[in-house]
Amino acid sequence: MNRWTEVPVRQPDPVPAPWFTPREPLRSMADLVLPAPVRGRIELALLQIDYHEILYLKWNLKKIDPYRTGTAVNFYGPPGTGKSLAAEAIAHHRRSPFIDVSYAEIESKYVGETPKNIVACFRAAHDHNAVLVFNEADSILGSRLSNVTQSSDHSVNVSRAVMLSQLDAFRGLVIFTTNFPRNYDAAFVRRILVHVRFDLPDEQTRRTLWTVLVPAEIPGASSLEVATLAASSAGLSGGDIANVVKAGAARAVARAGAGRVLRTDDLLAEIGAIRQARSEVGKSPADPASGGPAVGG
Repeated sequence: MNRWTEVPVRQPDPVPAPWFTPREPLRSMADLVLPAPVRGRIELALLQIDYHEILYLKWNLKKIDPYRTGTAVNFYGPPGTGKSLAAEAIAHHRRSPFIDVSYAEIESKYVGETPKNIVACFRAAHDHNAVLVFNEADSILGSRLSNVTQSSDHSVNVSRAVMLSQLDAFRGLVIFTTNFPRNYDAAFVRRILVHVRFDLPDEQTRRTLWTVLVPAEIPGASSLEVATLAASSAGLSGGDIANVVKAGAARAVARAGAGRVLRTDDLLAEIGAIRQARSEVGKSPADPASGGPAVGG
């Protein structure tokens, strides 16, 4: 070879599309503690999922909705209200694995890779007959850009278009979860069969949560003042209450001897700590000052 011949420099390979691995659901419909209206909407969604073939083929709903092949459901509402848990429970109900997908897993800085990742997650769900769950779905289903001024804008629109085409072709179940539903593009909204708003728990639901979320194995669990805890935790989500239980249990385990029991005061103190943190740290998606919609409050 001529000593002046340039040897091409090998460019680094793009980051490969992530592996979207199905998981077996560990939580079932029995684990869902929700206000009655929310549970009712989920049960309606289950009817449309379970009887999809009868409804669309035998009862000919396909006549008025000819392009629907699979089923898309949207769960929206404040953080910690049970959206992800409900998605897992539905997979358990269907005796199917599920694949969790977040925006961070499909977004890529390499041009053209994000659409490939979107295709890959749908393909994985098809191959494993899995329920496909998109968390932070507002980042994936956001509005397309009408004023394209740079290559990144074009890439966003291409990714949205690929998402639309994959959703149209997919014959399985897709569940979207979000804290910011108003960010969805209208084209995606039209393709979603059922929307379920997850509200913060009412007092009766909070009573049940305090009973269910405190394991019986914790010393003192049976002596807790559930009515007091339910009244004092107004405005907290199920996820908040679970965090209170964990922190309260840590308070209890640090004590010695007969004092090593969980007390109502331990939990009330942690409820106060959560309220203080909310007032001092960040903004809630339900807070209009955050730019997010006031949902579920």
